[in-house]
Amino acid sequence: MRKPGRHFLQIPGPSTVPDRVLRAIDFQTMDHRSPEFGELGLRTLEGMKTIFGTTGDVIIYPASGTGAWEAALVNTLSPGDRVLMCETGQFAWLWQRLAKRLGLEPEIIETDWRQAADVAGIEARLRADTAHEIKAVCVVHNETSTGCTSDIAAVRAAITAAGHPALLMVDTISSLGSVEYRHDDWGVDVTVGGSQKGLMLPPGLSFNAVSEKAKAASEEARLPKSFWDWGEMIAANKTGYFPYTPATNMLYGLVEALDMLHEEGLEAVYARHKRHGAATRLAVETWGLEVLCRVPEHVSPVLTAVMVPEGHSADGLRRIIHTELNMSLGNGLGRLQDRVFRIGHLGDFNDLTLLGALSGIEIGLSRAGIPHNRGGVQAAIDYLTARPDEQLVHRAA
Repeated sequence: MRKPGRHFLQIPGPSTVPDRVLRAIDFQTMDHRSPEFGELGLRTLEGMKTIFGTTGDVIIYPASGTGAWEAALVNTLSPGDRVLMCETGQFAWLWQRLAKRLGLEPEIIETDWRQAADVAGIEARLRADTAHEIKAVCVVHNETSTGCTSDIAAVRAAITAAGHPALLMVDTISSLGSVEYRHDDWGVDVTVGGSQKGLMLPPGLSFNAVSEKAKAASEEARLPKSFWDWGEMIAANKTGYFPYTPATNMLYGLVEALDMLHEEGLEAVYARHKRHGAATRLAVETWGLEVLCRVPEHVSPVLTAVMVPEGHSADGLRRIIHTELNMSLGNGLGRLQDRVFRIGHLGDFNDLTLLGALSGIEIGLSRAGIPHNRGGVQAAIDYLTARPDEQLVHRAA
């Protein structure tokens, strides 16, 4: 049965693809060995450096973020290497499972999934590793399953304070292009990214930003690799080309998305996401529900995971909202299954989109019979009204 009106895609990624990006992807496919493609390739590679905050190499794969995880590991490590990973949620858990399947030995620092990476725990473990058996520290910047954002600069400071040579690898799949990130300034060795969230593209592109230290490690790494090999990619990328057929039309879209981010200004993009995150949490608190992330300093600007009261079903709520209101919310993953729903507020997103999403949730809470207070949407309206977007105010003036 047809559902009138637009579908509200409020999962924490893939996010809604802007019309400008869709129109760019719609262009006829280009000869990927032509001079014109070399120019396109260089635009995407150079443009992505600004998003990562790096002057070093950025590698683009036609893959999901999981592929970029694998590329980060196989290019820098050898069979049996020990990696220290902080389990902040489902995606951190999946990364360590992938590491184990590759023949690595992940060592896990566990959390209750309601906070960001345990910086003190990372430092303590590295200080104890006097033999330097740990070869890499892997952290998820923004944990999509929980709505907690880790302090990557603090993680690097902990590694430095411990005097440890381990590589720092960071997953920015749900934060890149939405949350401030500084690959070079924060001393990250490999940053993993994906196209389908803050970059406002469909799924299908993934990224590695790599430091000189990581490239040096790749010369000694002995895990098998072919498709993921950095060396071939970096060599071909110098002139804007790829060693195999790239996802040409996705690169068209990436150029357009980069233009959109730069037109708005990255600082304005980051501020917008913080503002919408704050308005969402205020709505949740007004409803009398609990935000999963329990540390205020760790709350995510791009998604909010909300706990439902004991005895109620988050999936039941999501089902009602999807069926009756034509809106998708994120489900609880892993140990959080049916306990939380996740509100995505990222990508090509404005005040009215947020208020539409929050209105749908408030209606859904009533229809699902979940105890709550009314007025969450009004609280968000009041917050957004009192704090208008500075860039829009400037333009209006």
